[in-house]
Amino acid sequence: MAKILDGKIFAKNLRDELKGIVSTLREEYGNVPGLAVVLVGDNPASEVYVRNKGIQTKECGMRSYEHKLASTVEEDDLLKVIKQLNDDPEVDGILVQLPLPNHIDSQKVLDSIDPEKDVDGFHIINAGRLATGGDALVPCTPLGCLLLLKDHFDELTGKNVVVIGRSNIVGKPMAALLLRESCTVTIAHSKSNNLEEICQRADILIAAVGKPEMITEDFIKKGAVVLDVGINRIPAPEKGPGKMKLVGDVAFHEAKNQAEAITPVPGGIGPMTIAVLLRNTIQAACQRRAWKCDFKNLKISKAFL
Repeated sequence: MAKILDGKIFAKNLRDELKGIVSTLREEYGNVPGLAVVLVGDNPASEVYVRNKGIQTKECGMRSYEHKLASTVEEDDLLKVIKQLNDDPEVDGILVQLPLPNHIDSQKVLDSIDPEKDVDGFHIINAGRLATGGDALVPCTPLGCLLLLKDHFDELTGKNVVVIGRSNIVGKPMAALLLRESCTVTIAHSKSNNLEEICQRADILIAAVGKPEMITEDFIKKGAVVLDVGINRIPAPEKGPGKMKLVGDVAFHEAKNQAEAITPVPGGIGPMTIAVLLRNTIQAACQRRAWKCDFKNLKISKAFL
């Protein structure tokens, strides 16, 4: 039976330590980091996610700003809001909740964010810095994955890792982070030939393909560590008519018998994402404001790479 890598516990411990850092910044500089979140439209899942971000930001002692715009907002008006946030000295981090309505160019919007405030790490400058080994604000989900791996393993050097998924949000930055750790990295996807065979070679398998329970035990080498980034809503007739449930990209109940360790869905990678967002906001604030912030004294020192 696989060890369960509990993202909820790790994320809570990280948030507790971040709260201590924010308290120290308030004492030394009389100010705290500020995070602004922009929500366009009324997608229920996005509204819940934004609300949770605001709650956890305040619990860590930071300032939280929320800007909610109608789904019919013009792209130029959204860009004006982002410019105001770019120019606001009290805002250290800016996050635009995705997805955006179809009439808005998402990449144009993301690239309008000041790279020094881009706490999601999606700006082309931060993506380029990460890809070329430079200092960057890193996308939250892949960084959360890396933190769990570094907590589990004493050493990542030389590990064979397969990342299933090639998105700019998870797959590509995940591969770049693992290369920094001297892993041997393969990026695969749903259209890869012999995908099962490729996955069976992995010491670490990271599933971010967006297909419910696609990865069965046949894909997993005995003793591998499996991180499931997928969040999929599927029918749950066992719960009653019309009921739904959340599952990952990995068939958990099969995989747990083959893996050495695995993240559940929900409760694995998901909670890490917001905790890392708060970490990125502190990083952005310290860099922008030239605040001294000694992350190395954290018990979870690996959280600050």
